[in-house]
Amino acid sequence: MTSSSPATYHAGSAEDALRDLASRRSGLSDTEAAARRRRFGPNALRATKRTSAWTILVDQFRSVVVLLLIAAVGVALAIGDLLEAAAIGVVLAINTLLAFVTELRARRAMEALLRLETPRAVVLRNGRRLEIDARELVPGDVVQVEPGQLVPADARVLRATDLRTNEAPLTGESLPASKSVEPVPADTPLPERSNMLYKGTTAVAGTGQALVVRTGMDTELGRIGGLVAGIRAERTPLERRLDALGRRLGWLALAVGALVAVVGALQHLPLGRMIETGIALAIAAVPEGLPAVATIALAVGVRRMARRHALVRRLPSVETLGSVTVICTDKTGTLTAGEMTVTVLALDGRTITVTGAGYEPEGAFVEDGRTLSPVNDYPLRQALFIGMMAGHADVERGADGWLVRGDPTEAALLVAARKAGLSRQRALAEQPQVGEVPFSSERMLMATCHQSPNGEFVAYVKGAPRRVVELCGQMLTTHGEQRLDERGRERFAARNDDLAARGLRVLALACGRVSRAAEAALHNLTFVGFAGMIDPVAAGVKDTIRVFREAGIRTVMITGDQQLTAEAIARDLGILAPGNEVLDGRTLAHLSDVELAARVERVGAFSRVSPEDKLGIVTAYQRRGEIVAMLGDGVNDAAALKKADVGVAMGIRGTDIAKEAAAVVLLDDRFQTVGAAVEEGRVVFDNIRKFVFYLFSCNLAEVLSLLVAGVLGLPLALLPLQILWLNLVTDTFPALALAAEPAERGIMQRPPRDPQQEILSARFLGSIARYAGLITAVTLIAFAIGLHDTDPTSNRAVTMSFMTLALAQAFHLGNARSRTPVLAPRHAFANPYALGAVAIVVVLQVLAIYVSTLGRMLHTQPLEWKDWLIVVALGLTPALVGQTAKLLLPRAP
Repeated sequence: MTSSSPATYHAGSAEDALRDLASRRSGLSDTEAAARRRRFGPNALRATKRTSAWTILVDQFRSVVVLLLIAAVGVALAIGDLLEAAAIGVVLAINTLLAFVTELRARRAMEALLRLETPRAVVLRNGRRLEIDARELVPGDVVQVEPGQLVPADARVLRATDLRTNEAPLTGESLPASKSVEPVPADTPLPERSNMLYKGTTAVAGTGQALVVRTGMDTELGRIGGLVAGIRAERTPLERRLDALGRRLGWLALAVGALVAVVGALQHLPLGRMIETGIALAIAAVPEGLPAVATIALAVGVRRMARRHALVRRLPSVETLGSVTVICTDKTGTLTAGEMTVTVLALDGRTITVTGAGYEPEGAFVEDGRTLSPVNDYPLRQALFIGMMAGHADVERGADGWLVRGDPTEAALLVAARKAGLSRQRALAEQPQVGEVPFSSERMLMATCHQSPNGEFVAYVKGAPRRVVELCGQMLTTHGEQRLDERGRERFAARNDDLAARGLRVLALACGRVSRAAEAALHNLTFVGFAGMIDPVAAGVKDTIRVFREAGIRTVMITGDQQLTAEAIARDLGILAPGNEVLDGRTLAHLSDVELAARVERVGAFSRVSPEDKLGIVTAYQRRGEIVAMLGDGVNDAAALKKADVGVAMGIRGTDIAKEAAAVVLLDDRFQTVGAAVEEGRVVFDNIRKFVFYLFSCNLAEVLSLLVAGVLGLPLALLPLQILWLNLVTDTFPALALAAEPAERGIMQRPPRDPQQEILSARFLGSIARYAGLITAVTLIAFAIGLHDTDPTSNRAVTMSFMTLALAQAFHLGNARSRTPVLAPRHAFANPYALGAVAIVVVLQVLAIYVSTLGRMLHTQPLEWKDWLIVVALGLTPALVGQTAKLLLPRAP
């Protein structure tokens, strides 16, 4: 073997490739193969390391907030407060266990989706044809390729007979790629290397023989796998926001603890009590329930998304979808149905629209608003008949839909004929096939030869328009056959260009009597018309893109298709806004990273792109500060899926490497599911903000109640264990209920939030401070009333402040639930968990003063009915003020 670069095998002849790899058309010997296997290793991709349960568990402790709570446990243990340490420890354990179980279950479900298969390969060894495990292949092996077979390695074509492969998973090209033996220029892009086969693609028609040139991780598939492995997983926006919040909380906790200790010292209060209170308040400044409630909100989002057919592999990815500002999406099988469909038949100046989409044989033929009957329209019937006869594909109904065997373009022509009630089986019974001229990239057509009932031979031809028109001497019109002159040829050429400019794949259809089944006999044919076909937009995609546009989210199409096709689909979908452009891979290759980042703002679609291009596009948007979601199903999407802030793969059509790289997998492969997932992500973030607002306003009220009482020279309005009770018991149930809050009206009409905005924005903090001040005021009023005319040894005052604060916090839940009032029954009962949480809080607070054991522990006492009236009235005040403000001032938080 020589040392020439394997990257240029497509530029040399087949003989050059055989010579370079020291091989021959009869294949290697067993001895040669064994030696090369020792040198190159098995023809297998390195498996992605399975994430262990231990790693998933450790990942749950990466949050700054969680680390703060661990520190709080340590402080409580250091001062001997075992009850407080145990309580915080229980919250931590619940949070960690819930996140661990949810993520572990999602990852294991993902692993079950990945197919475990051992592909086989037909190889020539010692001149004999053998079927072996594809992992045993080595460079220099000669393999046979047949329809339906998975290409086992990268290979140079040695022989091809009508050989076509589906390369969509690797290149994104929706149409089968025709293969030939002839060399192509060295700088030919991968999708256009017609003499190469690539591992992971599938032969859909014809047969061939090819020389293995690359195996395992050296293949294009392996190279992309290496590209994916080299991308480091980034923390999600929510994780970054919570970490920033945690750092601010850490400093706040230290400041509050120190301030309370100083105030106590100035008032000459007992040092031990002030240290205990300072630590209690420092811990109170950190909402212990925040990690657990955030995890539960994400877990609820995971369950909601699972019900809507989206499998989430990492909990924070739920919220990331709600943060998305740009959605980059593959075209084939994502925006489109992945099912070639004949949509137009152009016959002698007539344009006939074919309705229906996909492989369902239902539809009509419409011309100028009139529905045609092919039985009574000979040119239309003949065009459909030719498309049906000149091919081998078959379409069958399976358990999960229609199954295609063979070339998708031939399947589309067959389905169009079935819409007219034609049957190939009946036609073959009347006109048996006696020969064939197979398709090749040099021939640019395919013909089948049949014997008619009168004994004549008839050829039915389909192929490249210019090539088929060259072979025709007549054309079929509504008035019968007429001579095809030069003006007619020019007219047909212009018609072909017009159809191609609309992004259609155009095939010409012709027929004629022939003397024998041979290419040389194909002359003086009758031109019948053009069939225009396209992979149609999938159902619901246009509406989903419109919803994204209303939500302020840009949709950008990325495809391996030609620029005209990409532009036609993008315009049809409404992706190309005025002033937007379609950027192709060749232009993209000449742009620097900085130039690309500046240009992507006005690009609506990218065409003819490579896996590296897709990765660069995602990175360019991220450099602009966008939160990027990437949708794809192919091997060529994997690197971009992993690099994106959230990668979304198709679960049915998606390749294993794409699903492994993604954070979310769509179990139904429907683009609308992405819209549902984005909505659920927004709901999750809304709910996280709601309970951050609720917990912080409640905790700040606790801190202010003690600080203001201290500044005013009053005794402690709350005791340390009462603060702990409020934080870990009373606050937790309402906060948990907020995780189940349904979507607010108009959630998908809002623009995306600023990716740089922290959870605690200035306006948000102002709202928290206002409500905390209101709750503090009613708490201190109750405390002052309780101090008046009360026995100094009595716990009446502290019980009244404790009860008022608890009830005010519980009723304050209504202020946190929505931006609008929740007094109407429809809103009030939309989240039954919220009503249940308030009821639980009230019951717990009653038990706290009427159960003697709890009363002694919390230093409370039973209240008289007059005290209850005061407590309830004051406790309701913040809720009533908040609801009134929301009613009168719609923008009030």
